Amino acid sequence: MKMIRTQPGKCFRLFTALSYENELDPTTTPEIMRTNMANVVLMLKSLGINDLLNFDFMDAPPPDTLIRALEQLYALGALNNRGELTKLGRRMAEFPLDPMLSKAVIASEKYECVSEVLSTVSMLSIGASVFYRPKEKAVHADTARMNFARGGGGDHISLLRCYTDWANTEYSSQWCFEHYIQVKSMKKARDIREQLEGLCERVEVDKELSMDPDEGGMDNIMKAITSGFFYNTAKLGKSGDYHTIKQRRTVYIHPSSVLAKEEEAPAWLVYFELAFTSKEFMRQVAPIKPNWLIEIAPHFYQESDVLDVKTKKMPKSRKK
Repeated sequence: MKMIRTQPGKCFRLFTALSYENELDPTTTPEIMRTNMANVVLMLKSLGINDLLNFDFMDAPPPDTLIRALEQLYALGALNNRGELTKLGRRMAEFPLDPMLSKAVIASEKYECVSEVLSTVSMLSIGASVFYRPKEKAVHADTARMNFARGGGGDHISLLRCYTDWANTEYSSQWCFEHYIQVKSMKKARDIREQLEGLCERVEVDKELSMDPDEGGMDNIMKAITSGFFYNTAKLGKSGDYHTIKQRRTVYIHPSSVLAKEEEAPAWLVYFELAFTSKEFMRQVAPIKPNWLIEIAPHFYQESDVLDVKTKKMPKSRKK
């Protein structure tokens, strides 16, 4: 029997007459005008296109979006102070990833944990579709997920343990079923990882470098991740809310995070992305040490960004 994926039909969307007449845009806003442009800018730069403001986009993004992307790439070291692609930037452009993820992969060689970062990046790339939570077995699903969080490291290390344990079962579908994990998502992560391994050879990154997170390697893995995501950091305020370091926006840990139920909230976090629903939530978060920011990105963070304002000293609970 031949399957027809698309065919003529009817689509019903329900709105009030007032919303339809006054609130809805005539057409959907093109994605290029409402998304992070860092990856697009890096790709264009790698193709030798430097005059981005006058580039003939089909739907030109707002200039502010391009400028923010250029600033982010400069902070990551992909561009020099003249806006030209650096050697690091050319290596980052080889990966079909968000520039922050590709920077983390390249930085992982310095910290001798390439294999673990490749697994973590692959899991982050598939979005929030790793675990599922059937209503009738919600407690079992939550317990299975929290087992990956034992030992610390937040969501990033939990995803790494999940992938590593699955790989150790020779990629068993039954294991995924028992741990309430989407087997299709895991297979997609494996495909992404295999592709990234091949690209590591192209940019001369040793993919065999490995460091077990549960045997002293957790800090190195998180430093590699922070090398790419130092842009996305938040600090716990006295009010109990988190605030991003540079933009001073109030953000919250997403309820799906393994850190959402922690009795003692970490003082400093790095997050993968922000999602705005009822509040602005941080998705995929992990605790970090504030002195890492000065070590990893001294051009972006000053000591005043990570020191206690009153005492001008690093809080005792946050010392290395």
